[in-house]
Amino acid sequence: MGFRLPGILHAKKSQVSSKSLDVPKGYLAIYVGESQKKRFIIPVSYLNQPSFQDLLSLSEDEFGYDHPMGGITIPCSEDTFLGLTSALVYK
Repeated sequence: MGFRLPGILHAKKSQVSSKSLDVPKGYLAIYVGESQKKRFIIPVSYLNQPSFQDLLSLSEDEFGYDHPMGGITIPCSEDTFLGLTSALVYK
């Protein structure tokens, strides 16, 4: 049994060709993971949250502004990311 976080959309694996087109207005695609990166679609409102800004600082420390995946890459585990973003949904 799984659960769904209302604030996060998981990227569809079948749409590989035009990734920028499958991101709805008001959302942002990011990549999360330490070795295997997974793409998530998050609301841009998360960018204002202090806890999410901490993740962005980690990303800046590790990658600067040159992200290997072409988008923002967050260097933390998927579980950490989902825990943090699930807390943001209920604020």
